[in-house]
Amino acid sequence: MPSPMHGRGSSVQKPKDFKGSLKKIVRILAPYKFSFILGLITAVISVVISVVGPKIMGNIITEIANGFMAKVQGTGGIDFDKIFEIVSLLCAVYALSAAFEYVQGFLMSGVSNKIGYSLRKEMNQKIDRLPLSYFDTHAHGDILSRFTNDVDTLVQSLNQTLSSLLSNFVRVIGFLVMMLSISWKMTLLALVIVPMSIVVVMFVVKRSQSYFKQQQKSLGVVNGHIEEMYSAHIIVKAFNGEKQSMQAFEQYNHALYQSAWKSQFLSGLMMPLTQFIGNLGYVGVCILGGYLAMRQEIALGDIQSFITYTRNFTQPINQISQSINTLQSTAAAAERVFEFLDQEEQIPDSTTPVCANATKGQVSFENVVFGYEPEKTIIHNFSMYVKPGQTVAIVGPTGAGKTTIVKLLMRFYELNSGAIYIDGVNIKDMKRSDLRSKVGMVLQDAWLFEGTIMENLRFGKQKASDQQVIEACKLAHVDHFIHTLEHGYQTMLGNDTSNISQGQKQLLTIARAFLADPSILILDEATSSVDTRTEILIEKGMDELMKGRTSFVIAHRLSTIKNADAILVMDHGDIVEVGNHDQLMKKQGFYYNLYNAQFEGDEGIE
Repeated sequence: MPSPMHGRGSSVQKPKDFKGSLKKIVRILAPYKFSFILGLITAVISVVISVVGPKIMGNIITEIANGFMAKVQGTGGIDFDKIFEIVSLLCAVYALSAAFEYVQGFLMSGVSNKIGYSLRKEMNQKIDRLPLSYFDTHAHGDILSRFTNDVDTLVQSLNQTLSSLLSNFVRVIGFLVMMLSISWKMTLLALVIVPMSIVVVMFVVKRSQSYFKQQQKSLGVVNGHIEEMYSAHIIVKAFNGEKQSMQAFEQYNHALYQSAWKSQFLSGLMMPLTQFIGNLGYVGVCILGGYLAMRQEIALGDIQSFITYTRNFTQPINQISQSINTLQSTAAAAERVFEFLDQEEQIPDSTTPVCANATKGQVSFENVVFGYEPEKTIIHNFSMYVKPGQTVAIVGPTGAGKTTIVKLLMRFYELNSGAIYIDGVNIKDMKRSDLRSKVGMVLQDAWLFEGTIMENLRFGKQKASDQQVIEACKLAHVDHFIHTLEHGYQTMLGNDTSNISQGQKQLLTIARAFLADPSILILDEATSSVDTRTEILIEKGMDELMKGRTSFVIAHRLSTIKNADAILVMDHGDIVEVGNHDQLMKKQGFYYNLYNAQFEGDEGIE
């Protein structure tokens, strides 16, 4: 059954370039090449020291066997002093190898965690440079999954895989050298198993790769659905959407399960298959070693050493295959991280920005052309001059595109052509931070952060004094409500701000706009979530706030904007009429019908 939240399945994308992701991983390792090389050196030293261990152990067995035969023949006995010396040497070799292996693990762990730190920092900076359109077209849960699950997978995989690959590749070479030093014939037999193991590994990897990519993408879908359902759990319950939500979760969870078990099953086959092939070679080496010992071509202890090397030789090959398996999830996670980092960014601010310190609030739209999609223009050659202190109302049916104008004014989206000026300065020539510092917004969706009421009110003006905050709240008629709370302005608001009503939240956001003291106001249906009595109080405060300020008011209730200096009437994304209330009523056009329908109780108009 489809999800109640449309578009969730869109986060499942086609597989990206696997080799390209690995190349990018190599590039992000470049700044840490010194630690990487040092880790490689310590890995080589650790393995070189450890690979001589079985040979030394074989010498112990040879010494015991020779001493035993000498005692049987009456020509001597077991030299325990020499055996003790060899055992001491063996202990020292393994201790030194462990020390270097510890240093290698420390270095590689540092490299992987530094990469994780760097990626999170880069992604956090990237998110500030992305256009609003990216967030409008991507599920928030999926974006969060890239920050958390995918980066964590990448870091953990690199931490394990780097150490494993380095150690095991060197071990394979070291064991091969020691095996050749004992017997080239036995080595040749042992090496027969290598091509067979490689064929098995490549066969499994080829088929498991796509499932690992699907697993990472499905995990993002599940996280996105959970995040969305948790955030909207009240709506889900209010509309009896639990069953539909669970069915959607079952669908997404099933897709994750399918990709996860297939990828893990296929990758899990590599170890038993390569071990089985290795055991076949192990049996052959034992038979050939006994034959060569009888012909006295090798010592008895060398057979034991070679058997140990044979077992150890296949072990790093198996571990390399597991590392390759891990690289599948690493590459899948890296694809999603790099995909986020490669997203097209918003147009950068001008290198020579114009800073207008004293803003009067004069706004001009000149031949503005815009469309959310290049091939679909919704604002056609719109021009308008707004004097300082004037009020411009934007009206229209639900979905008419009323917020588009203010999004363009705030430069959340870039114009296709034309220009918008504030006090004669093109907003493209201003820094976005300077532009937005001059504009105060009260949105229909009142959003408050976790923290105290005082902290929330100061969000747009961090240096405001307590007295300034209180004055702003009095203007918004919210000071009395705050004083009714047990902790007053220090009352903590939770993530869902469930301890205050929607209307009270709206009052606080309005007070936040008062405190910011902007030159230009944008009121996006600011009173849509409050009752009639509260609305009257807010409108009184708004009248005071809007004095001397240029205001853009978006409202469904047309009675609230009859005194606006200009009214933009929108329908299906287009501006269909412009004028004040009296002018538009005389035209008897779209606004006229809209106004009359509202007071006649037309169900299509709020």
